Order: sequence, then structure tokens, then C-alpha cells
Amino acid sequence: MSPRHIDDGILHVKDGEWISGLQETGEPMTVVEWLLDSDPAIRWQVMRDVAGEPPEVVTAERALVAIEGWGAQLLGLQESDGRWDGGTYRPGWVDESKPFFDAWTATHFSLQLLRDFGLDPDSAEARRALSLVREHVRWEANDALYFEGETEPCINGIALATGAYFGETVDGIVDRLLDGQLDDGGWNCWAEYGATVSSFHTTICVLEGLQSWERAGRSSQAVVTARLGGEEYLLERGLFRARSSRQIIDPRFTMFSFPPRWYYDVLRGLEYFRSTGAPFDDRCAEAIDLVVAKRDDEGRWPLENTHQGPSHFRMEGPDGAPSCWNTLRAMRVLEWAGGGQGWRLRSGMVLWAV
Repeated sequence: MSPRHIDDGILHVKDGEWISGLQETGEPMTVVEWLLDSDPAIRWQVMRDVAGEPPEVVTAERALVAIEGWGAQLLGLQESDGRWDGGTYRPGWVDESKPFFDAWTATHFSLQLLRDFGLDPDSAEARRALSLVREHVRWEANDALYFEGETEPCINGIALATGAYFGETVDGIVDRLLDGQLDDGGWNCWAEYGATVSSFHTTICVLEGLQSWERAGRSSQAVVTARLGGEEYLLERGLFRARSSRQIIDPRFTMFSFPPRWYYDVLRGLEYFRSTGAPFDDRCAEAIDLVVAKRDDEGRWPLENTHQGPSHFRMEGPDGAPSCWNTLRAMRVLEWAGGGQGWRLRSGMVLWAV
């Protein structure tokens, strides 16, 4: 593990480690130790992305996602017809006269969460769960099978990311998304109702889907062109500002939630750009400074703007409390932004050096 040294004196530092709280022994606990004292869904990603553990150690820890903790709990809630909570996009019990009521317990967002957890697609548990979805689950909107896609690009972007991650055939969703790209480079779920300006929410969902499809080994110049256009839409707006006025588009973009569901925020945008493997783009600099500013005195990041609606179980919270998920994600994007050498703030202060 590469030690991170904080030069601004805010964090407690001992032997080159970020310090956060106390262990049961009364000894200071590093941020990495705090992250590792969590669910397997977090631990294996910390081992891979922060602690630099050997691949075999990471693989062994990742295997626990299917049989312990949140991952096992979520898998256990799948019903025999392949759905979660009796529905595909929304639970079966939702009042259909309330179309804007969000609930996160149906199949669509349950699968998204399993992907966030990093459930191994090759595990027996994943293969069983996905086979049930593939064979039985249909969308309420168009009666298509789940991996054939729905009608809205924000929904299809998430379905594409999930399907590609778990090795499903989702090329039809790709074609539909390519057809729906707007002139400004992004996507908007309201385009079928006349919207001509893209939505950050829809665009990030689609970009994650296209990138996941490419990462799964698929290749298409049309997809690359579309993806780059969507990335440019976000970058030319600094990830959260209007292109013309430079005003913050929505204050909630500056608040970091997890799980993100279909919502955009700056940390989700930065995580996407990090995941592409592309070099850091200076147009992300202000967004990175925002991430740095949210770090608390112990080197952790808070949970913010939890998206309201029924969920299967609570992983963290309440809002304002330190979040393992957001701390892991923030550390990853800062490492990417610094090219492995730490992030230099606009003031010239070095956040860390390795």
C-alpha cells in the first residue's frame, strides 16, 4: 500500500498513514483500516484500488460478496420469477397513479446495486440470479425481456451497464441508445416529449452503459463516437455548470450520494471518467477541488443527499455521517486525478505525495 501524507496538517498522520478514529485497542485507526472494517462489497474494492493487495487476495475477498453481507442479503431477496419485490422498474405494490414516486426495491435497481457491489459475474450465485432475469423478467412499459431494453435512455443506460457487466447480450439496447443521442452530445429521457437539451442524469447513465459494453470486449466506432460526444457534453460544462452562464446547474450535483440510482452528481461523474482509463482532463479540476473540500478532519467523506424512497436495507447514514462508499470513491478519483502522484490544489497545496 502506498502511504498518503497530508501536507496541510488537517489529518492525523502516523507512520505515513491517514488516521481516522480509534481501534478497540485504543490505537489510532487508519482510513484504510476503517474502510476494511466494513462489508465485503467495499473491502474487496479497497484491497484492489487503495491497498494494492495481490490479485489472489482481492479475488478471495470478492468471492465473499455472494455469500456474506449486503450482496448475499440482496441475492436472497430475489423471487422465483426472477424479480425483486414483484416488479421490474418499480415494485409490484406501487400505486401506478403516482408515476414520480421513487422506490428502489424492484429488479432494475437491485441489479444495479449488485453491479456496484462487484458481484463476480462468474459466481454460481450470479449465474443463477441472472438466468432467472434473462428468462422471465419483462419491462412494464413495453413487455420486452429485461435485456432487450425499455423505452427511456436513462433506464436503458443502467440496463446496458448491468447486462454488459454480467455478460448478457444487450446489443439491441446499444442500438436504441445510439439512435437517441441529441445534437449537444448527451441524452435526455424527456426527448420523446420534445426535449432538445440533454440531461446530466440521463447522460451519465448512458455513458456508464456504453463504457461497460466496451469493457466487456465489444467494439464499435459508432459507440466510441457517441461516448466521446457524451463525455464532451459533461466536460465542457465542468461536470456541474451551465455552459453559457457557468452557474451551478443544480446544487444537488455537488452532493455525493450512494447508491446514486439514476441521479447524477459530481463524484459519480468523476468516477466515470476515472473508469475509462483516460488521462485526467483539466476541465475536471474544479470538480476535483469540490471533492477535496468535502474531506473531513479525519480523512473521510460524508454521505449526502440520500435519494428518498423504499430500499431493501440501509448500508450507511444518516446523511452527514462518514461514508465508506464515498470515501473509497473519493480516494480513487483523487488518485486518478493526480496520476498516482497526489492531487495539487489550485492553491498549490499538495493533498498527498507518494
